[in-house]
Amino acid sequence: MIDTHCHLTYTQYAGQVPQELERMREAGVRGCITVGTTSADSVSGCDLAEAHEGVWCSAGVHPLHSDEPVDWGALHACGRRPKCVAWGELGLDRHYPQPAWAHQVSALEGQLDRIARWGAEGLTKPVIIHCRDAFDALLPRLAESGLPADRFVFHCFSGSVDEARRVLDFGAWISFTGIVTYRNAPEVQQAARLVPDDRIMAETDAPFLSPEPMRSAKPNRPAHVMLVVRHLAMLRGMEEAACARLLDSNACRFFGLPPMA
Repeated sequence: MIDTHCHLTYTQYAGQVPQELERMREAGVRGCITVGTTSADSVSGCDLAEAHEGVWCSAGVHPLHSDEPVDWGALHACGRRPKCVAWGELGLDRHYPQPAWAHQVSALEGQLDRIARWGAEGLTKPVIIHCRDAFDALLPRLAESGLPADRFVFHCFSGSVDEARRVLDFGAWISFTGIVTYRNAPEVQQAARLVPDDRIMAETDAPFLSPEPMRSAKPNRPAHVMLVVRHLAMLRGMEEAACARLLDSNACRFFGLPPMA
């Protein structure tokens, strides 16, 4: 298994990354992607990935950091580094009152425009999408970008079944976190049954959203992606090992990662 979305650069792991990676491997998780949320965080993620085997990274600006200055040159340079496997996370978030909507839209459209231009230059990568309470506004903007719909993954899906259908009808992928294990998230669990085998992935979003039965554990960690897999297997009527193989294969195909030996 690969944890397709975590944040190893965050302060919760300061001085602890080697230990977290050891816990990850002991749990049967062979790798993870540490995801960028600002220009500086993306650079730090690339540095971290290059320092550790089995770690990859992405480069992007999270909508909740959209009111901060963006170093486009730094993001472009990150995209050229060999262990950077995706753009993002980027998107829109209506759950919080700040940053202002105009900042979020500007950061989103600026990134989509540059990703399209950089792709035309040969720097093509899939895109990690953050969407919270903003499907109506975000999906049309992704469609207008001209980027292939099947190169977007909606990470940490927490929407309704109807919203999952809209994402799937658009052509994108869906990834699930520990939320899918929570008793108070029946619609997310129903969505997890709906996603086709070839467009589903699993992640932790660590250090956040520890899955059951470790929900009270802080911080969440990449090792816990196996608990997400276990619950997805149960929901989808699969054996856990078969579900893990499917999700690993999907992650490798989507992010261009080396297949499991």
